[in-house]
Amino acid sequence: MGPEPGVADVRAMSKRPSRVAVPTVLLLHSSAGRYGADRQLALLAAGLDPARFRALVVLPEVEGPLGEDLRSRGVEVLRRPLSVIRRDALSPGGLARLGTRLGADASGLARLIRERDVALVHSNTSVVLGGAGAAALARVPHVWHVREIYSGWGRLWPAHRRLLGRAAALPCVSLAASLQFGHGEPVSVIHDGLAVSPARSQRSGARARLGLAQDRPVVAVIGRISDWKGQDLLVRALATPALRERGVVGLIAGDVWPGMEARREAILTLARQLGVSDRLVLPGFVNPVADVFGAADVIAVPSTAPDPLPGAAIEAAAAGAAVVAAAHGGLPEIISDRRSGLLVPPGDVDALATACAELIDTPRLRATLGATASQDVRRRFAPEPMLAAVQSLYDRVLTGP
Repeated sequence: MGPEPGVADVRAMSKRPSRVAVPTVLLLHSSAGRYGADRQLALLAAGLDPARFRALVVLPEVEGPLGEDLRSRGVEVLRRPLSVIRRDALSPGGLARLGTRLGADASGLARLIRERDVALVHSNTSVVLGGAGAAALARVPHVWHVREIYSGWGRLWPAHRRLLGRAAALPCVSLAASLQFGHGEPVSVIHDGLAVSPARSQRSGARARLGLAQDRPVVAVIGRISDWKGQDLLVRALATPALRERGVVGLIAGDVWPGMEARREAILTLARQLGVSDRLVLPGFVNPVADVFGAADVIAVPSTAPDPLPGAAIEAAAAGAAVVAAAHGGLPEIISDRRSGLLVPPGDVDALATACAELIDTPRLRATLGATASQDVRRRFAPEPMLAAVQSLYDRVLTGP
């Protein structure tokens, strides 16, 4: 049997000795796109103080945009298949296959840790599994970043929580994410930083590029299409009298996870059933996202499951957009109701539609909320505090109690 796909890439590159006197941090990440956690990985890896730490990143693929972004910033990126918990793995058969891959993952990464004299392993999401076993085999500390809330895991959560609790540190992206743990785990809260400097494109130009009418109100949802990000709620809201009578157009800006294309088709089917297909636009991933912020009257973040700390809400608020968000998960840590945006009950289509209609009808309120949000979020989610907090955490983990 030939070598595991991608392992040769790591082995060939891992033989190059590190000539840097500072500790090397091995960062493991689960994807290679340009979405929330991907951007945070790029911000962290490229933002480490080179006098204190050196980043070495392993991705499941380097052909994606994240690998390109990292290399352009001078970060070394290696390619290797990683054991990652996906939705389709949450079945007896899926878990068995994942367990089989996990052993090879841990041993391969442990070999890389020894060859490159890695001082610390940082799994950038808590669905990346191989780093824990690899760090244990190589006897180096392991930091497990918690960017997830496991509210839908049921009986699987206690076992995963015990596994996460073995890490040397569990930085959580929000208070909401930290509350799923008890007092015995090494938990801290480190809010994400702004990975970009958000801006809003000029309205007419942005709408022209996105194929949107200049004279229609637009409500946008940004992010990968999934069964919990609330894209279906936006479609249902378009069918309510509040948005139908105003001729509101819904803009869903984001791709689907590979292999989950059925989610996009389900959105289109729902739109046809509700008679709103002519008022729904799905351009896929939009770059620059400033075009979405500039084209939309309202940015909606209607997550139906608790979202730990959605980057779309942080960036939209920082750009000065008017945000309507579901009042659960980490969203209330970003948006203050009627001060920097509007919060609505999770899953409430009518409340979402009413809040969007209010903002559409009152441009002055949109402008006031957007201006306050921009000032507040740019201060509280600046990248420098996040980078300082993570590097201080590394220092504590490496020096011990």
